[in-house]
Amino acid sequence: MKRIIHSDTTMLGFQIAPMIDVVFVIMLFFMVMVGTVKVERELITKLPKSGDPLHALELDEITIGVLEDGTVTLNEEAFDTPRDKTLPALTQTLRRLVASSAQQKQSVLVTIQAEEQASYERVIDVLNSLHKAQIQNVTFTVGAQTL
Repeated sequence: MKRIIHSDTTMLGFQIAPMIDVVFVIMLFFMVMVGTVKVERELITKLPKSGDPLHALELDEITIGVLEDGTVTLNEEAFDTPRDKTLPALTQTLRRLVASSAQQKQSVLVTIQAEEQASYERVIDVLNSLHKAQIQNVTFTVGAQTL
């Protein structure tokens, strides 16, 4: 025979100990994850200044291509050898272009079109050549997207 006890004094209470355990686990999770957050650094950028558009400099735009085999082209004309890191012919041509554009009061805009499998090192070689020629207006394209 089963005995059933009926009680009107059953106390159902709120258990605080499991809640404290859950809070500590969540707090521990966030404390551990703080170490993996990367800190964003400030990027120094120069925004265009507002000015009179009638007196703005015209742009002389050129395209430099970086092919998969390391060949560098300027407006589809190959320069230097694929293994030459200093790119002397390209640098000299860019310097003449900058001098010519300065005489005509134009600014030079260079677009680097690197093939998807082109070496990053080769793109850096091109950037070094642009720096030597004192060209600062540079854009990048890879495939059909502009970066």
